[in-house]
Amino acid sequence: MQRPFNFSAGPATMPQEVLAQAADEMLDWPDASGRRCGMGVMEMSHRGKEFQSIYERAEADLRELLAVPEHFKILFMQGGGLAENAIVPLNLSALRATEGAPGMVDFVVTGGWSEKSHKEARRYCQTHVAASNAAGGHTSMPDAANWSLSTQASYVHVCTNETIHGVEFQNLPDLKALGSDAALVIDFSSHVASRPVDWSRVGLAFAGAQKNLGPAGLTLVVVREDLLGHALSICPSAFNYQTVADNQSMFNTPPTYSIYMAGLIFQWLKRQGGIAAMEERNKAKAKLLYDAIDQSALYFNTVQPNCRSRMNVPFFLRDETRNDAFLTGAKAANLLQLKGHKTVGGMRASIYNAMPMDGVAALVEYMRAFEKTQA
Repeated sequence: MQRPFNFSAGPATMPQEVLAQAADEMLDWPDASGRRCGMGVMEMSHRGKEFQSIYERAEADLRELLAVPEHFKILFMQGGGLAENAIVPLNLSALRATEGAPGMVDFVVTGGWSEKSHKEARRYCQTHVAASNAAGGHTSMPDAANWSLSTQASYVHVCTNETIHGVEFQNLPDLKALGSDAALVIDFSSHVASRPVDWSRVGLAFAGAQKNLGPAGLTLVVVREDLLGHALSICPSAFNYQTVADNQSMFNTPPTYSIYMAGLIFQWLKRQGGIAAMEERNKAKAKLLYDAIDQSALYFNTVQPNCRSRMNVPFFLRDETRNDAFLTGAKAANLLQLKGHKTVGGMRASIYNAMPMDGVAALVEYMRAFEKTQA
């Protein structure tokens, strides 16, 4: 039986075959040879050989999938993207600060998540908004050529895909070409593993797992080695990237089950053909949905086409009195979690890696049928 299509922005849908495998292994996990160990992953010691093998494969598979260079550390942490809004400045804001002075960080504000990042960082360092699209309602991307970057900034923070407003950087900014030698920090939570990353332009990337990598509870951090060892004295030990790296993400008990589930997602991604194959699939899904919106007299999207997100597609009904009817009909058609974020309204379809083309096609079919009833 076909499961309903879940368009939630996160925690989000996961591949059915991954969920089935996890269910099969819930009570008794098998190792690579198929030998059952007599316990489930949630019951394992994080320092035992069984979980060590899970961790090592997950890290290796992720490094391969994302083509992470060897001079970057992969950290499996906790706290989600919101915690990283504090953890990043606690670790990196003093990179270029003079002794006794607070560090400076540049922010490019392009939506709700980068706004939160900027607000939190102000608790630990000086901040400067180098560019913002707020005046236009977060519907475009500020041209990097016009960013006002600080000469003393330790890093520049961007959210490369804004889950709420549906804007996405189609290419990472080249800070060196802009005359800055600051590190680029990217929050790629909502499009991680959906497209390749140009690591030559990145100092640190972080992502909550609950959109494209698995269940909530795991936070991925990929950090260039030269950025380690600069944490503020007030940084908690468990959040100090150097400490986490030195202890292979096991300074404290890691989110073991979430790492296991992410590892199954990584294996699934490899079976799909890897990140390049997923990018092509994501392009096709997004095109199908945006074309349906643009060709409609009832639905519309306010984001400029050159920065529309492939992962999070907000759209609105021209007659908002029909919103509840739309959502009720969608649920009856097994299309779930389409209500837009409370700060934006309207609708939002999150079409992450695990959303099949059939799910997007079913949504488009329903949208067209619903529009006909409104004529």
